Amino acid sequence: MELSVYNIKGEDTGRKVTLSDAIFGIEPNDHAIYLAVKQFMANKRQGTHKSKERSEVSGSTRKLIRQKGGGGARRGDINSPVLVGGGRVFGPKPRDYSFKLNKKVKALARKSALSYKAKNNAIVVVEDFTFETPKTKDFVTITKNLKVADKKLLMVLPENNKLVYLSSRNLEKTKVVTASELNTYDVLNAVNLVLTEKSVAVVENNFKA
Repeated sequence: MELSVYNIKGEDTGRKVTLSDAIFGIEPNDHAIYLAVKQFMANKRQGTHKSKERSEVSGSTRKLIRQKGGGGARRGDINSPVLVGGGRVFGPKPRDYSFKLNKKVKALARKSALSYKAKNNAIVVVEDFTFETPKTKDFVTITKNLKVADKKLLMVLPENNKLVYLSSRNLEKTKVVTASELNTYDVLNAVNLVLTEKSVAVVENNFKA
C-alpha cells in the first residue's frame, strides 16, 4: 500500500511511502484485538476495592435473640449481614486484575489494528518535523492543514521529541507516542493515525517479527 507524504502545511511533497502488507495489510483478527484491549484495560485497574465482612465490622458480639423459637431468621450479633449496618457477604477484596498474554497474540492484535486503519484510509504520513519552542497553536495548525483536526488523533514519532509532546499535551483529543510505545488500544481509540516519515520504518522494524 502506497501513501503520499505530506509536509506540515498539508501539501503533497511528491514522495511516496510503501506500507508493508505484512503489517498494514493482513486480515484483521478480532479476537486477538479483544484480548489485547482486555489486557490493556485490566492492567490499568488499581484493584484496591475492599468492603468489610462480618468479622471486620466494628460492633458488639452480644447474641441479640435466642437461637430457636423466635420465629425469625437466625442472627448471632449486630454485625450479621442480615441487618442494616452489618458486614457484607462475599464483598470485593484487593486483587490484581492483570493477566498474561502471549507475545505473538499481542503482535497479531497490533498488526490487525493497523490493518483496520489502513483499510479505512485513516493513516496520514507527514514528513519529519519539530518545533523551536513548545507551542500548542503551531500543533493545532498542523492538524488543520492535514485535515485531522477535531477528531481523535494518534501521532507516532520515531523517537521522543519533548517539543512536539509538550505542544500537544493540552489537546484533549490528541495523543503523541513513539513507535516503540504503539499499542492496540491507542490505535483503535483514535480516528486518525498520523505517522511521521521515519516512524513508518521504525514501526515496520518493531513489528516485523
